[in-house]
Amino acid sequence: MSAVLNELYQTICERKKAMDSTGGPTDKSYTKYLFSEGINKILKKVGEEAAETIIAAKDAGAENYNARVIEETADLIYHLLVMLAELDIKFSDVEAELAKRAKKTDNKKG
Repeated sequence: MSAVLNELYQTICERKKAMDSTGGPTDKSYTKYLFSEGINKILKKVGEEAAETIIAAKDAGAENYNARVIEETADLIYHLLVMLAELDIKFSDVEAELAKRAKKTDNKKG
């Protein structure tokens, strides 16, 4: 898939590993802050970013709104990667699932 996504996921995982022994961030990294707050905070952010992406897409085509869709999509993907890391799910497993689905034919939902 994307080298950028894989690199970002690796950075997120490294930040998770760099948490101090109390579970708190050892610096002011936003990623470490999310990990220190736990899964509920991470999921809340995923939901917020999903809603913001939907709203931006609804308004797409208006002046500067295509840029907004891109920004909100990037935020959503970042927070999804944080969620995966928190749950110890490898991004490569998601890629494998997407690859498997891409090979299917007549995969229409009714």
